[in-house]
Amino acid sequence: MRLVKTGPDPIAGALAADRLGAPSVVYFVLSAAAPLTVVAGVVTTAYAVTGITGLPIAFLVVGVVLAVFAVGYVAMARHMANAGAFYTYISRGLGRPAGIAAAWVALIAYNALQVGLYGAFGTAATPLIERWLGVTPPWWIISLVAWALVAALGMMRVDVNGRLLAVLLTAEVAVILLFDLADLANPATSGFSAETLSPSALFAPGVGALLVIATLGFVGFESSVVFSEESREPRRTVPLATYSAVAIIAVVYALSSWAMTVATGPANIVATARRDQADTIFQLAGAHLGGAVVDVARVLFVTSLFAAMISFHNTTARYFFALGRERVLPSAFGRTRARSGAPKAGSIAQSVLGLVVILAYALLGLDPLVQLFFYGGSFGGFGVLLLVFVTSIAIIVFFAREPSGETFSRRVAAPVPAALALAVMVWLAVENFGALLGVPEGDPLAWILPTVYGVAAVIGVVWALVLRAGQPAVYSLVGMGAKAAIRDGV
Repeated sequence: MRLVKTGPDPIAGALAADRLGAPSVVYFVLSAAAPLTVVAGVVTTAYAVTGITGLPIAFLVVGVVLAVFAVGYVAMARHMANAGAFYTYISRGLGRPAGIAAAWVALIAYNALQVGLYGAFGTAATPLIERWLGVTPPWWIISLVAWALVAALGMMRVDVNGRLLAVLLTAEVAVILLFDLADLANPATSGFSAETLSPSALFAPGVGALLVIATLGFVGFESSVVFSEESREPRRTVPLATYSAVAIIAVVYALSSWAMTVATGPANIVATARRDQADTIFQLAGAHLGGAVVDVARVLFVTSLFAAMISFHNTTARYFFALGRERVLPSAFGRTRARSGAPKAGSIAQSVLGLVVILAYALLGLDPLVQLFFYGGSFGGFGVLLLVFVTSIAIIVFFAREPSGETFSRRVAAPVPAALALAVMVWLAVENFGALLGVPEGDPLAWILPTVYGVAAVIGVVWALVLRAGQPAVYSLVGMGAKAAIRDGV
């Protein structure tokens, strides 16, 4: 079939270019990582569930692994700026069927992460409204307000979202550091113990769950590449944003989780976390900083969730866009709003899904915190970990076939050990998935949720084979991104 030049492609080339600098991309990435949400919720949950105090060193270890992975990741980004990220890289490295399988997994994972946040938002905002207004609205009413705001922002220019995230994230990180300083300024009788920063703290039963929880804290770092088509100087912006995000996340999380152990004493952090749960950091801060500061922090905890919703909404919408542009999904998903350059159909699809989930949980009376936020976050985070692992293999294969002028360290020396380390993390995640969910041993949920990704991947491969047999022109464009051309008969 012959390639035909027909002028500008109405399907591809639609995202607004040159809108985001490196700082804006970093804000999107860090907002997806939701620092205050992780410090208040994930860190304390890790201490309470695992009973292991080595979380600070776990964050540093995972940060090093992901930084090594990022060497090949950003090297590949230099050769293919594409909003599809994992989908594109796996397509180009391991073949189109694997790429489409990864696309289905990515859509499920990022949608799960995004909609899960509505449960936490409604739950966290309800006590504040009760205190301020004297009324106690159902969690889903508050979540619907957040949903409407996110849906509206998703249709706006990406740089508008970036500026809002900059304000929210700056305040969020500032209060985390303030809490850390208060903890360190008021150590327990054990003093400034570095016990939880020692590598020996990782050699304990159940450390697998601890490493997986630490890994989930980094989810979002990979999204820098999703915004590459909208970045100014993507060859410079994407590496800078990726490395900066991994470094900031690792340092902030390690510092915060260590500061908690200084304030309580390493021997007491597990009991404290089990007693106070997500309120641990606020209880510690209240003792040293006063109620007014804690009240501000509780508000910022809610805005942290809101910022993460915005970031994941934008990421998910761009995955829909990438697949629609290449006709893997209906071509309508590959179009954008003329005024804003935002992925219109992808944003609407994500919003519709969020609305359906909120209403379904409300009607069925399900727990928004455990069954929506906690399960959704664990499930989505595991999906992203799978994608990072498969992408690490795709990077090795791609550069083995096409060195592309990259150095040995970027092609082999960094990607190979990263892939091995990520393989161990995936294995640990599968082995400890029940512990991550907090369900009893043998609970069907511990294997049903991971199996969903296997089923999605199989469906993706089957769809790829259907495209190859019935629409070879479309199949040939998989993974090409903005370079995709319109062919006769497509």
